[in-house]
Amino acid sequence: MSCYEIEALRLGLMNVLGTEDEHAREHAEQELEGHLEGPIEALAEAETLAAVERHLDAALVDLEEEIAATDESDPEYDYLRGRLVAVRDAERAVHRLSAQSESVLDGLGEAHDVLHETFPVEA
Repeated sequence: MSCYEIEALRLGLMNVLGTEDEHAREHAEQELEGHLEGPIEALAEAETLAAVERHLDAALVDLEEEIAATDESDPEYDYLRGRLVAVRDAERAVHRLSAQSESVLDGLGEAHDVLHETFPVEA
């Protein structure tokens, strides 16, 4: 069993961050072999944090639907529920990353404003 959402998220974040770890990329791609379609594929190919968040949300919807359609006596049921917990945790981490990135941008804007206030530029 594999956690397709997590592996696709890893690939998407590697794209966003410009990570060039070929071993990690190859491993994630092997885990996803035969499962690159729909939100999983879109997540793996995401190139922005906004796209990662959007496609991860869609992948979570699909996973929730899969759990709802799985009988509780199915041996895979508990694994699917555990997978959901892990993916929701990853979703929170991605939201924190986005919020922190926005905070960095805001801070840079403030630093720029202070610099111009301190050293006005004459046109």
